[in-house]
Amino acid sequence: MKQRILAIDDSKAIRFLLQTVLSKQYDVITFPDGCSVMHWLSKNKLPDLFIIDPQLPDMENWELIQHLSTSGIFCDIPIVALSALSDYETRSKCEEHNVASYFIKPFNPVNLSNEIKKVLSEAKPVDYSLRAN
Repeated sequence: MKQRILAIDDSKAIRFLLQTVLSKQYDVITFPDGCSVMHWLSKNKLPDLFIIDPQLPDMENWELIQHLSTSGIFCDIPIVALSALSDYETRSKCEEHNVASYFIKPFNPVNLSNEIKKVLSEAKPVDYSLRAN
């Protein structure tokens, strides 16, 4: 079974890029906003990793990342942030919210893919009893 990655970014081009680059190794599911991903997660489906743009159109900056990183259900699932914000702000917010890794846009997809592999190899395994198909 392929590991599942949820990618949340309001840019259709970035969602397409992530799907294209990562889908050979992972089951990649993309969302354009926070509400869509929260609805999907409410069905008891758990990913192995989140890729999140901290600036989503339907939430305050960092709101989704903060929610997931402090949730008892999702806090052990690693997050990789893809940010258009300054490196300083991104780094400090990622440290504050225990984000596994981050990239500043524009980013190198090969470097992102390598980092995802590393983050997933170091992560605690997901409790699949909570994962629906």
